[in-house]
Amino acid sequence: MAKKIGFLLAGMFFGFALSRSGASDYNFIYYMFTGENLKLALLMGTAIVVGAIGMIALKALGNKDITGKEIVISKKPLNTYTVIGGILFGIGWAVSGACPGTVLAQIGEGKILGLLTFAGLLFGTYVYALMAENNPKL
Repeated sequence: MAKKIGFLLAGMFFGFALSRSGASDYNFIYYMFTGENLKLALLMGTAIVVGAIGMIALKALGNKDITGKEIVISKKPLNTYTVIGGILFGIGWAVSGACPGTVLAQIGEGKILGLLTFAGLLFGTYVYALMAENNPKL
């Protein structure tokens, strides 16, 4: 139970950080895509660098979690579906102004359009599951 509360608190902190940084603001995302304001791109770049450092540290520690269990990190092959999925994700992000993380922050902020984006996210996940069921490459 304490672990679940910890995850909930971490998620709430992450949502707060997304909201506070402006990452859940449609205009902020629009300005990033148009190149008018690259603060959000710099924020994401910083997150990528921090994640990369974390992955390097994880590898240096032998890819073990806090309990000593091995963590397996496998690469997915690049294929046509990956490219199509990336394009659809980018189009959805540009049109809705939200990605899976920020849509939850938008809903938490009371933005009604976030609910529509979340519905689209669920629909896309459902379609992917149907396609993956019949195609082992996914």
